[in-house]
Amino acid sequence: MAIRGSLSEASLADVLQLLALGQKTGVLSLAREDSFGSVHFDRGSVWHAAIINRRDRLGDRLVRAGAIDADALARVLAALPEDDDRLLAPELRRLAQVDEDVLRREYRALIEEAVCALFSWTTGTFAFEANSTSSDSPVISLSADSMLMEAARRVDEWTQIEKKIPSLDLMFELDAVRLQQSGVALTAEQSRIVAWLDGTHDVVSIVERSGLGEFAVGKAIYGLVSAGFAQRVGRSSSRQQPAPESRVAEHRNLGVAFYRTAMYDEAVREFRRVLELRSDDLGARFHLGLVHLRRHAWDDAVEVLTRASEQPDARPAVLLALAYAHERRGDLDEAEARLADAARRGGADDPRVALSQGVVAMRRGDLPRAEERLSTARTLWGARQPTAVWFHHAGIAAALRGETSRAASILEEGIALHPHAAVLHNDLAVVQERRGTYEAAARTLDHALLEESALPHLHKNLGDYLYRAQRYDEAFESYERVVRLASDFGADVWLKLGNIHYRRGAHDEARTAWERALEIDPDNVIVRGNLGVARASAAPTAAAIPDAEPENAGATAAPV
Repeated sequence: MAIRGSLSEASLADVLQLLALGQKTGVLSLAREDSFGSVHFDRGSVWHAAIINRRDRLGDRLVRAGAIDADALARVLAALPEDDDRLLAPELRRLAQVDEDVLRREYRALIEEAVCALFSWTTGTFAFEANSTSSDSPVISLSADSMLMEAARRVDEWTQIEKKIPSLDLMFELDAVRLQQSGVALTAEQSRIVAWLDGTHDVVSIVERSGLGEFAVGKAIYGLVSAGFAQRVGRSSSRQQPAPESRVAEHRNLGVAFYRTAMYDEAVREFRRVLELRSDDLGARFHLGLVHLRRHAWDDAVEVLTRASEQPDARPAVLLALAYAHERRGDLDEAEARLADAARRGGADDPRVALSQGVVAMRRGDLPRAEERLSTARTLWGARQPTAVWFHHAGIAAALRGETSRAASILEEGIALHPHAAVLHNDLAVVQERRGTYEAAARTLDHALLEESALPHLHKNLGDYLYRAQRYDEAFESYERVVRLASDFGADVWLKLGNIHYRRGAHDEARTAWERALEIDPDNVIVRGNLGVARASAAPTAAAIPDAEPENAGATAAPV
């Protein structure tokens, strides 16, 4: 049975684990642009892996390791139907021409390097064909778990290695005298590379000459430098070619993978590595800007995305992201100017540009312009369904114009198309609350919390409904969740927490909550009144504390 899919939807790690748990036998083929790879399984274990356009071959590694001479290898290869490591490894073992331990060591290293390189692929396709090619007696058998652990280990170790070797065009020189006097034993990899640590070979050259991968060479040099046996002496002035695309792509793909899984520190690290290798890499700069947007670091996003937008091949998406950063920062003129640039660069028919223009108009209070742009965006989507973001803003625009029935209709349509968009459920609850259908609003909020329990607006709005219904214990739990998620969410939440504390007779806790509310909103008259009553009364009662809410303390729409 064949298994097919996209690496953007299922990671290689997920696929490997699936095949391992199912104890599958066959070949997993992967393709990305002009690169092709394969991982071969035998009853759930990996026994071979390769990337077609990588030059490293098992025979070459064995010759460099001194396990077999070139002539003997040529004779073995000539007797095989094709030059394939899957055939070469068992044939060398059968002929006993290579030490078994060396053969297994080099073959294992070859497989691990191929699989670790494939782990950086986050786009492309995969296909598994069962029972297509197997091995009756594989030279080596590796578990999928060991592959996953090795890939994770290399990522962690390379973070440390790059502190000493930030660029592959660096040259190092060995202090042979000091090394000899120390009596320290070198690792096999270090012994293989010391001849080229002469101040004239850069790291790329050592990789090419030693036959070791970049990771192995980097780790070997890192150990020597850290121990004080080698030092950096400069860069290779003769190496003018750009960094290898495979290296750039590896960091770029890792960055995208980290970004998609919200591991933003790691994503920033990888994208910055790309820019160190290739300063004009638009994709890395664009994604670095997206990380800043996700972190709400608007100033950093504007800086990075402005540089990206200045590149001649910048797409409308870059300008859209830059406009969003300006809009969130309050620079509405700049946001409009960047959206106009996006339209000129090919985004005139892009519904996202019209949507963003509608959002900016709404921020300015120009509701007719906002609705015109939102209507244009929906037209541009054509037969495609608008995004949840469109329904959010279209619903809010209608509600702001007092057309709550139309707003509810828009949001209900959005929820039907995007049932897991918690923000739309929250918006609908806001509209329902304003129409006086409080029970419906509560049910909508309960459903929204099943979709997204980490959105403080949902807990706040539900708490407000429960508070008005005098269900204070339940309201207290909702408000507690709000402040756990966002302690400075709003003075209104702390005001009501204080009121409930006071009703329970917990006067100290009430004063603490009101003081926190006053820190957030120093001019809040109700909070000041409550504190004044509590402090002035020697024996205050709950009835002395008003339950009135500020005029703007109703349900709120969550931002997208």
